Amino acid sequence: MLPLMTAAPRRSYEAGHRPKFLVVVDDTEECGRAVYFAARRAGRVGATLALLSVVTPGEFQHWFGVGDVMREEAEAAARAHLARVAAHAREVAGVEPEQVVREGDRAGELAALIEDDEDIALLVLAASPGPEGPGPLVSAIVGKAAGAFPIPVAIVPGGLTDAEIDALA
Repeated sequence: MLPLMTAAPRRSYEAGHRPKFLVVVDDTEECGRAVYFAARRAGRVGATLALLSVVTPGEFQHWFGVGDVMREEAEAAARAHLARVAAHAREVAGVEPEQVVREGDRAGELAALIEDDEDIALLVLAASPGPEGPGPLVSAIVGKAAGAFPIPVAIVPGGLTDAEIDALA
């Protein structure tokens, strides 16, 4: 579960401030839908875009002696994936996304980034349209933690077409 966030005023809510949309990027198909929506919406309202990828330390923590190499490789893979996603955002909407890689628990790092960056005005998440559920991050946020965010959360269904997203964005 995500930690409760402070209710301090955010700069993203000030009049005339340029908002930033944050997309949590992973390797699922539906993530592309969330990036497409956020990029199109950011382009239309003059917002900036940030893409977050979180490297989970549990994947390499237990390997003695090779943990640092595995961490570096995981971070390099995350940066390469973010670069591809950022190129897609530039292509569809002409926005230049900020690319953020963090290490830790995904939900915790997401909450920490929102807390640290008061420019973030909207969190955009992808939801799987499949029968297995919307995905772990969406499930965690839609549950008890949804009300803890100091910003709105947009959940983009993975089954939407470009035309449908364009109509919404």
